[in-house]
Amino acid sequence: MPAKGVREKRLKTSPEKIEVRRSGVHGKGVYAIAPIRKGERIIEYTGKRVPWTVAMDLPARDPDDPYHTFLFSLDNGDVIDAGQGGNDARWINHACDPNCETTEEDSRIFVYALRRIRPGEELFYDYRIVPAERRSRKLEREFGCICRSAKCRGTMLEPRKRRSVMPAKARPRRVRAR
Repeated sequence: MPAKGVREKRLKTSPEKIEVRRSGVHGKGVYAIAPIRKGERIIEYTGKRVPWTVAMDLPARDPDDPYHTFLFSLDNGDVIDAGQGGNDARWINHACDPNCETTEEDSRIFVYALRRIRPGEELFYDYRIVPAERRSRKLEREFGCICRSAKCRGTMLEPRKRRSVMPAKARPRRVRAR
């Protein structure tokens, strides 16, 4: 979450600064056609709102690629289905080291610039997908990442929670039974 000072500046949406075109990463992508400032609100993610239970029963948009989705979960349990009534935001691709982030505000999703974005740069945010089914290596491969970032974690799924490692001095010691 950005600092308060940055949040105050996030008032203007700037969809006139972007365009959709073929991506070098995956299918279509969204590109800056004018400079975008750090902290600038770029676009709202729009589409039909449906309950999570309804969204889970929707057929795959592309049977050949069933893990490609335009669904965006909201904190209230609803889902935005950008496949129905969505805008250009649905074409923003995933990257593990993104230049944008999404923020939920009053049950609406907005895309903000994490840093200055130059004209010609493709926009990315980290999808951090939380799967409905149990996480497995197979599922991680199904949601494989192709961002080519130096920080790529290999999957678009939410990063695994790291186990906290206690320093050696703090670890409980085993006592040998006599």
